[in-house]
Amino acid sequence: MPMMNAKQYEESLRKLKLKVYMFGKRVENVVDDPIIRPSMNAVAATYEYAHKPEYEDILTTTSHITGKKINRFTHIHQSSDDLVKKSKMGRLMGSLTACCFQRCVGMDAMNALSITTHAIDAKYGTKYYKRFLKYLEYVQENDLVCDGAMTDPKGDRSLSPNKQADPDMFLHIVEERPDGIVVSGAKAHQTGAVNSHEIIVMPTITMREEDKDYAVSFALPSDTEGITYIMGRQSCDTRKLEGMTFDRGNMFYGGHEALVVFDRVFVPWERVFMFKEYDFSTMLVENFASYHRQSYACKVGVGDVLIGATQTVAEYNGAERASHVKDKIIEMNHLNETLFCGCIACAAEGHQEPSGTYQNDLLLANVHKQNITRLPYEIARLAQDIAGGLVVTCPSAQDLASPEVGKWVDKYFSTKAGVPTEYRMRILRLIENITMGTAAVGYLTESMHGAGSPQAQRIMIARLVNMKQKQKVARFLCGIDKEE
Repeated sequence: MPMMNAKQYEESLRKLKLKVYMFGKRVENVVDDPIIRPSMNAVAATYEYAHKPEYEDILTTTSHITGKKINRFTHIHQSSDDLVKKSKMGRLMGSLTACCFQRCVGMDAMNALSITTHAIDAKYGTKYYKRFLKYLEYVQENDLVCDGAMTDPKGDRSLSPNKQADPDMFLHIVEERPDGIVVSGAKAHQTGAVNSHEIIVMPTITMREEDKDYAVSFALPSDTEGITYIMGRQSCDTRKLEGMTFDRGNMFYGGHEALVVFDRVFVPWERVFMFKEYDFSTMLVENFASYHRQSYACKVGVGDVLIGATQTVAEYNGAERASHVKDKIIEMNHLNETLFCGCIACAAEGHQEPSGTYQNDLLLANVHKQNITRLPYEIARLAQDIAGGLVVTCPSAQDLASPEVGKWVDKYFSTKAGVPTEYRMRILRLIENITMGTAAVGYLTESMHGAGSPQAQRIMIARLVNMKQKQKVARFLCGIDKEE
């Protein structure tokens, strides 16, 4: 079928029979729920903008399997140029939605699996890669959203998976059948889970032989029997229940995360991509992590919006000519473009794996993500600095509209001539949304913990840096070693 548009994507979700809970109650209509709906809109935007000629080169490409035009979010990277365009796509969509648009995890999972399944087959003579390509063609032909599920609850972090008091703290195989396997466990912090057609499961850490029942990867339709979604809470999420008031901050888009529970879920063999090959768990985890750390180009796009909002509020406040304000906005741009340098660099230095898939530079991807854990926080701090205290003390949209007190809100929060008080309040709410509200999950907390904690990147940087070569050159140049 041709690539879907936003409306077709929405209708495809309506056909799913997801088991979703939020605030202790089952959500019967996931698509139209006012709290979930903005996150669906953000995913829908990845479909809609792909049909616009000005974005076609970034958001679409050609399938290496079928030769057909596809959405880039379902693509397997075939060149360094593909990796660069992936980074540009992340920034673009972040700048258009100012939130997490939720499709990167599935894309990164598929690319990691294309490398790992090929490697497993080369060692063991299995048929995972052919099986994966068949699945990939299905995803591309139907233009599907895939949720990449890696993070387990983990339980007691001091214990390996097989030593946990509750074995379900890591998703694992509980039964093997002639027609497939049965799994139990959960995946936490699942971005865009209830907006996805498919869920792709991967192990979360390096597994040893004694943990081989936990070394499993597979894909299932998101509404498979036995899968339950429990929606995560977000700051200011119930503001979406107040209708289309500007207190929402972002009037159109948002994100979501969920705990995904697998209660004895059956997986047919044709959907299994790793089965107890524990010695390849490291490859899958690290390849996925590298791809996903590159994907934080999206934070650059959200940063673009935040910088634009900060410049706007400075102008509304009549402070845009102050030298310290101009310097702070220059600093925000400097930090934001520094982040973009990282995701472009790791893409440009990409290399081809034996499967034909292009992988980014692992060291530079980890350096990029390490920067992501820090610089957005400084950009947000500067935005709040320039916006002023009203970003957290602003009365509500209902107060501005109130027959009793609206005149006072309008009077005392007005600024320079020609700027309606409502406009000032709207831009302040957007800054609040990105730096403290529902979008802050995607811009700040996700920057810190998404794709692994900051320490995970530091471990990889230490592992990947060629320290011996640096020392060798240093010793030669100062005369300790006689030969370089």
